[in-house]
Amino acid sequence: MRQRHHFHTDHAGHSVTATVETGGRTVLVEVLVDGKETGSVTAHGDHPIVVHVELPTDPPESATVRVKPGPDVPSCLLEAPDAEPRMMSPRTY
Repeated sequence: MRQRHHFHTDHAGHSVTATVETGGRTVLVEVLVDGKETGSVTAHGDHPIVVHVELPTDPPESATVRVKPGPDVPSCLLEAPDAEPRMMSPRTY
């Protein structure tokens, strides 16, 4: 059975949200920045997944969302330049 897990954090005045869909042979990860999809990856198995995104700062800033899809509950980590890596908080909705 497929399950959707949601994660969120704020960075540099921007909202970063990740949705991780698990429970099948593939894992789908979608990342939104300020409500707009900026990256997505489909992978197989429970291997770590990296999604590269761009934050709309001036100048634009590259960031990375690292996802551990399982085998239990997934987790997400936001890595951005000039900042400590930050765990993204789970959201229920």
